[in-house]
Amino acid sequence: MDASPCPAAVHPAPCLLFPPAEPSPRNRRGGIPPKDDMPRERLLKLGPSALSNTELIALILGSGLPGHNVFEMARTLEDRFKSMRAMLNATEKDFDGLHGIGRAKIAQMLAIVEIVRRALHEELEHRSLLDSPHAVDEYLRLKIGGLSHEVFYCLYLDARHRLIQAEEVARGSLTQMAVYPREIVRRALLLNTAGLIVAHNHPSGAAKPSAADRQLTRVLHEALALVDIKLLDHIVVGASDVYSFSRNGLI
Repeated sequence: MDASPCPAAVHPAPCLLFPPAEPSPRNRRGGIPPKDDMPRERLLKLGPSALSNTELIALILGSGLPGHNVFEMARTLEDRFKSMRAMLNATEKDFDGLHGIGRAKIAQMLAIVEIVRRALHEELEHRSLLDSPHAVDEYLRLKIGGLSHEVFYCLYLDARHRLIQAEEVARGSLTQMAVYPREIVRRALLLNTAGLIVAHNHPSGAAKPSAADRQLTRVLHEALALVDIKLLDHIVVGASDVYSFSRNGLI
């Protein structure tokens, strides 16, 4: 079997998943709202959907620091990351240089992100992935959608299409990446895989598959078929959407 790399294509400039949230009117001047109008009280009274992005972030942070009230700190985070999706993909290093955001606050934000990731992962472990494409899309968007470099990700499934293992198998630059089908087949056999969903991200933002993506899909499909493992889907994750080879009739 040919183990030559299949480079990913060059993609256009990045775009934002969500536009920056409009600050709540009561926070535009940077002041702290009355107690009855604080995020915690409003959330308990009206539900979390009633809060703005700024208020949700402020609620997670809990309190400010001397010279930095919690709403200013929340807006600082919004200004840095530009979108909630980017914030969910942040690493500790991404918070460097933010005034008023210390290690304790960074730890709180990263903990929330990890809770969301684990919740999505647990859902995939207990459901047939073929019956829950939306859950798969959301998991992959959170896992690899906001990265600044390309990664190739594999979801190894059992005979009932439940998740055995999810792992990154290749990493590249902003514009290209080498993927080795032989290594993916070897790993699938080791995990006693019956089916496989593969995915990669386009840091440039566009979810449209390239010619190289199509070629790699064909090579993988043929290589896995030789060992009686079915390639169920290849998902391209962009900044604001995903593209499924299976749902578009290409597998």
